[in-house]
Amino acid sequence: MLKNYLKIAFRNIQKNAVYSFINIFGLTVGIACSILILLWVHDEVSYDKFHSNIDRLHQVWINAVFDGKVNTWNSVPLPTEEGLRQTDSNIRRAATTDWGGDHLLTVGETRFNKKGYFATEEFLEMFQFPLLKGNATQVLDDPYSIVLTESAAKSLFHDEDPINQIVRVDNAYDLKVTGILKDIPSNSSLEFDCIIPFGIYEKQDWVKNTKENWGNYSFQVFVELQPNASETSVENNIRDLLIKKGQTDIKREFFLHPMERWRLHSNFENGKESGGMIEYVNMFTLIAVFILIIACINFMNLATARSERRAREVGVRKSVGSHRKDLIFQFLGESILISLFAFAAAVLLCELVLPFYNTLVDKRLDIDYTSGVFWVAGLGLTFITGILAGSYPAFYLSSFNVARVLKGKIQVGKSGSTPRKVLVVLQFVFSMTLIVCSIVIQQQISHVKSRSIGYNRENLITIDYTTEIGKNYEVIKEELLGSGVVESVTKSNSPITSIYSNNFLSWPGKPEDQKVIFTTIATEYDYTKTMGIKMLDGRDFSKDFPADSTAIIINKAALDIMALKEPIGTTVELWGGKRQIIGIVDNVLMGSLFREVSPMFMVLDPSWSSAVTVRLGKTNDIQASIKKVEDIFKKYNSAYPFEYSFVDVEFAKKFSTINMISNLGAIFTFLAICITGLGLFGLAAFTAEQRTKEVGIRKVLGASVSNLILLISKEFSLLVIIAFIVSAPFAWWGSKVLLEQYQYKIGFPVWVIPVSGAISLLFALFIVSTQAFKAATSNPVKSLRSE
Repeated sequence: MLKNYLKIAFRNIQKNAVYSFINIFGLTVGIACSILILLWVHDEVSYDKFHSNIDRLHQVWINAVFDGKVNTWNSVPLPTEEGLRQTDSNIRRAATTDWGGDHLLTVGETRFNKKGYFATEEFLEMFQFPLLKGNATQVLDDPYSIVLTESAAKSLFHDEDPINQIVRVDNAYDLKVTGILKDIPSNSSLEFDCIIPFGIYEKQDWVKNTKENWGNYSFQVFVELQPNASETSVENNIRDLLIKKGQTDIKREFFLHPMERWRLHSNFENGKESGGMIEYVNMFTLIAVFILIIACINFMNLATARSERRAREVGVRKSVGSHRKDLIFQFLGESILISLFAFAAAVLLCELVLPFYNTLVDKRLDIDYTSGVFWVAGLGLTFITGILAGSYPAFYLSSFNVARVLKGKIQVGKSGSTPRKVLVVLQFVFSMTLIVCSIVIQQQISHVKSRSIGYNRENLITIDYTTEIGKNYEVIKEELLGSGVVESVTKSNSPITSIYSNNFLSWPGKPEDQKVIFTTIATEYDYTKTMGIKMLDGRDFSKDFPADSTAIIINKAALDIMALKEPIGTTVELWGGKRQIIGIVDNVLMGSLFREVSPMFMVLDPSWSSAVTVRLGKTNDIQASIKKVEDIFKKYNSAYPFEYSFVDVEFAKKFSTINMISNLGAIFTFLAICITGLGLFGLAAFTAEQRTKEVGIRKVLGASVSNLILLISKEFSLLVIIAFIVSAPFAWWGSKVLLEQYQYKIGFPVWVIPVSGAISLLFALFIVSTQAFKAATSNPVKSLRSE
């Protein structure tokens, strides 16, 4: 019996090759889209899951009440680790780290800048990054040790055994290799090439001075709880630790952020989780479902469009004893078989496009064919798709009355036209919703890209600050300015595209209960000149004014909050001392592009630096200018390879996630529309087939081709209009949810809803008119011959 069913299925596929191809192609694209989306989703939800103790790993965060709301951050004081250990015995392990950064690793003549963390001893005991060589409980015990990843060790030592070899770090410390880690997985929140004992970091004076300072929030602390410890209980015990340590100026509370939620739930508003990547994960999961449903609807419509051709087959099979359940089994079997073909083709299609897809999403995704989960999920998805796609045709076709079919009196499809129309409406509801959301995201990106950033990114490069640069900075600056290719040079505690420090500031007239946190820029001379920042009032720091070491410059956002009538010359309080405002600068966008510019102040502190910024002169040969800059830096910073970044490139990276989401959304929206077009083609072909005789009669009676096209097309236009009405509230709601993620955002552009409707209507009319034209131009003699 099964063999017979398979023969019939293959025979039917071969007999209706064009429609079978459209069926398989539609399902192939739908399944391939779903696989690609779910690969991305799986990668996102699998972040950090390789740690077997992930349910017990947390990072210590702070909720602080000021500026009229609860503010949340994850930078904590250096004594936090020890304070937590003393407060709650349910903390099994704890580790303190810096924020990670590039470190110069030198072995002989081999030099590389590699990303690394300074970390305390229990870091590799808590986080279960696999060690290929060394013991996690010992590798960081020696204060002059270093742990490398496998690829970093290979770069430095090639095929030699790296254990107990010496690596010079940052041209300052000779450290012994005590461990080799397997390369960090790409789906890890913590990414690095090396781990350096925290004791090395503490040799820096500013770090050493914070060991007992509970007011300096510059470090990260992670904890691992005991196996049966209650997270809530530990939080209750540590919550008031900052207050107990004398931090009473504002209400501050510790809380634990579980590692399981680091990747997807990283945003906080008013002290509560407010989403993050989880919103994009949910959105694309929904898109995958939409596309798969659209593909299944295509199958249903195309199957019923050809149903008249199989009506007599059903009648004959019933007349010779086949039961309805046998026919249902046969049609569902054919559907599942087509789904299996589509699944195989979809996997092949995914393999072909994965390199381009990985570039688009900036990941290293692949299909793991050795994974049982993939085969169970893939074949399960295929089986469900086959059942879903074939259910309506199976039950519909098997319901034909045998006597009426064999007498030729049945009008196949008229009784079932309503469900098919509902399915097409559903397809267009999904497609219009996706079109609206895609356009809204594009509008939001354009809105952000067009906002004023307050400085000039053109020909601006940044070089990481080093000790050698610090020692020779004045000479380097003088030679750069004398080279003829550099207009200005400055240094600061952070590059212009980042914010590394925030602090409180007091000013005359500030209410006692008001606390405002200010972005803090420590710099030296020529900062505003180099960055191209507009001075709105007063002046910049200048060597002509020795007292500028106690001066301060604020931005317009700060002035708006401080509400000073005559700000220039006003004395403010900072870090326990008095400073005088000497200038007001325009707002500069340094942090998130999707938030309002924060209040900011600048202080003159050349010793607090992490970046040198150079403005190159306008030239047609930018590489020649960079070569001259490189020669000067190599002369005075020879231990380090010359590495730089263009500020406009770093600025563009701020759009990487939203651009990726936008591009993915646009691509899958386009594919969803194309698949919808296939479904519409099926229903249009079905309608044209059912109305062939009607069209023939109307032609004989004098109807023109345009009248006949309009006759057939208006039915589908009505379906699109209904879909437009249904989709409008869903599209509006989905777009509002997307926009709620951003503080700096557009208002909902109402025009996108009618535009999406117009696009869908024109698309539908184009598809339908091709079938309507075919029917309208057919010879009426052929269609009326049987009458």
